[in-house]
Amino acid sequence: MTELSSDNVKAVVAEFCDVSAAYFGDIHVLRNLSLVFRSGTVTGIIGPNGAGKSTVLKTFMGALKPRSGDIRLYGKSLAGVPNHVLALMGVAYVPQNRSLFLGLSVEDNLLLGCWPIRHDRVRTRRILDRTLTEFPMLGAARRNLAGSLSGGQRRFLEIARALLLDPKIILLDEPTAMIAPKFAADVYEKISALAAEGLAVVLVDQNIKPCIEVSNYIYVLELGQKTTEGTADFLQSDDKMREEIGRWLEVSGG
Repeated sequence: MTELSSDNVKAVVAEFCDVSAAYFGDIHVLRNLSLVFRSGTVTGIIGPNGAGKSTVLKTFMGALKPRSGDIRLYGKSLAGVPNHVLALMGVAYVPQNRSLFLGLSVEDNLLLGCWPIRHDRVRTRRILDRTLTEFPMLGAARRNLAGSLSGGQRRFLEIARALLLDPKIILLDEPTAMIAPKFAADVYEKISALAAEGLAVVLVDQNIKPCIEVSNYIYVLELGQKTTEGTADFLQSDDKMREEIGRWLEVSGG
């Protein structure tokens, strides 16, 4: 295992502390999993299909309750904390499955992201205007239905909506799945920019090569357990890890 160097001094935003979780009965998906997510760092989570990568994010968001262990944000347990409170605490989540309301406009989809602060109309309008400026493609299409956007534009709308309330940590599940290569490159560029701005970015990705390239630190999962962790440079230079990745791709047909 290779430890972080300069990243060690970055603040711990969230952590999994020996978390185990199961969907049905005793079929555990996560097993005694301990992970650390730091500010200003892209933390990649990779592994073969069925490794439990997406389950990590779903468990963080409370969709799956841990059987044991704890999930903490700035040292505070998140047990029993509902989603809308997580948003106000600085947690943002972009799920793998598309989450837009395609029959609503771009602007209305963004307004829904401001729901936790809906009573503060001045702040809501300020945030909305700022976001449409920061994402020009969305600003130009603000009155268009979300369903009229391309796959890449929809993904950016989901990311923009997740960033509305100035989160401290953003969880991204397969953000480049099923979008054009140009938009995928733009998404990875945005991910790097978010970390440079101080966010803790957690990236679950089946696109292993770009995930390693954009990440500062990597956790490798298999069957719900952490098998390897280290810096991106370490994983790229490790012969055993390269062989393991080749095996995953062969099994998945990638």
